[in-house]
Amino acid sequence: MKPKNPIQKKLAQLPQVDKLLQMPEIEKLSGQYPRTLVTEIVREELEAARAAILSDSVHAPDFEIGSLISRVVATVEQRMQPSMRRAINASGIVLHTGLGRSPLSDSAKAALIDAAENFSTLEIDLESGKRGSRYVHVEQLLCQLTGAEAAMVVNNNAAATFLVMNTLSRGKESIVSRGELITIGGSFRLPEIMKQSGAIMIDVGTTNHTYLEDYQDAITDNTAMLLKIHTSNYKITGFTREVDLSALVRLGREFDLAVYHDAGSGSLIDLSRYGLPKEPVISESIETGADVVSFSGDKLLGGPQAGIIVGKKQLIDRLKKNHLTRILRAGKLTYAALEATLKLFFDESHLLKTHSVMRLLTKPVDQMKLLAKQLIQGVNRVSNGRISAHSEEGLSEIGGGSLATESLPTILVFLDLDGMSSDELSHHLRMSRPPIIGRITKNRVCLDMRTIREDEADLIIAAIETIAKGDI
Repeated sequence: MKPKNPIQKKLAQLPQVDKLLQMPEIEKLSGQYPRTLVTEIVREELEAARAAILSDSVHAPDFEIGSLISRVVATVEQRMQPSMRRAINASGIVLHTGLGRSPLSDSAKAALIDAAENFSTLEIDLESGKRGSRYVHVEQLLCQLTGAEAAMVVNNNAAATFLVMNTLSRGKESIVSRGELITIGGSFRLPEIMKQSGAIMIDVGTTNHTYLEDYQDAITDNTAMLLKIHTSNYKITGFTREVDLSALVRLGREFDLAVYHDAGSGSLIDLSRYGLPKEPVISESIETGADVVSFSGDKLLGGPQAGIIVGKKQLIDRLKKNHLTRILRAGKLTYAALEATLKLFFDESHLLKTHSVMRLLTKPVDQMKLLAKQLIQGVNRVSNGRISAHSEEGLSEIGGGSLATESLPTILVFLDLDGMSSDELSHHLRMSRPPIIGRITKNRVCLDMRTIREDEADLIIAAIETIAKGDI
């Protein structure tokens, strides 16, 4: 009998698909995950092994069943892992857009679960038994908290801006200061939004200087609205002048024009009372006389992604009747979480205990020092001297386009691993379970204690132990 050549010998070592599927480890996988997926990955791994043999028959290693089974298990688990999953925010950016911005409060989480598990009264009037309106779930709360006559909710604040422009200024002019033509993350540019909405943008003044007369001189018979845009993600400093909202309101009254204040991140309370920088308070904008005000639900408000619009009932009613609201409206999960979040603001004395974002923004430095000490001790205990850790004082960012240029004092824990660059260490932390998102400062990986919860320290220590042992 003619002996097999090396290629045939190695190919003969490869088992059949059915044989592999009967292996105990693979059978266990098939009980946990869809069998069709497991079968597909078994075929892929066998084909990869076959291709390796054919491409380099001399140097290709002999087939090892254990190695192939390990690859199948790892691949199945990797593919079935959720793409969007829990992460540890060690970046120090409280409202990190890439990490989903504000974490929800316990009451909002409970409301989400209740709305997700059950049918709900999203759009039914219990009194009449007929179809109702989803706006009723938060409208009264928003009116009480802001002093507005009416309110509504859409998908996000960009949607709110678009809807206001399209409803109140389509085919007509809206006047805005050139210094307030904002751009935010994700290529959102106010001029483009205005153009798409059908509003005609009239920008006045210069980048750093705009006077009330600039607005007044630009008013024509085709003018519909005056805009005040909060530049929440940048500041123009130095030789500057801007027109405040109260002056725009007086001008709007004189010429019978609507005044729209896009407050951006917005706030329902005066943050300066808690030692934080001042941010526009929505009730103050309403009291000043703005006809319409919009702001985000998932920034300083600390709720789900939403665009909240409050203002004069006559104008809000027009917004609600716009057919675009069907496209831009929020769903039941948003309403559930938003309603629970709004209710927290009626008891401001307990806000710091119940509101996730406020807890992070006002986190005491002493508490962060204790967390840093716990983390450093844990790293020293599990890393066998391979990773060194020490703490330094630093600064955190608020993020999310809120409180531009402002920072908060924090404690940073710096990590160094022998023979590994900061980029490599940062990558391994990101690939941990759960992912740990830190930052690189002074060419070293650092973890910011402001945004790390106390219950996450052990998870970070476990990930660092894995990295130190090389089990990655």
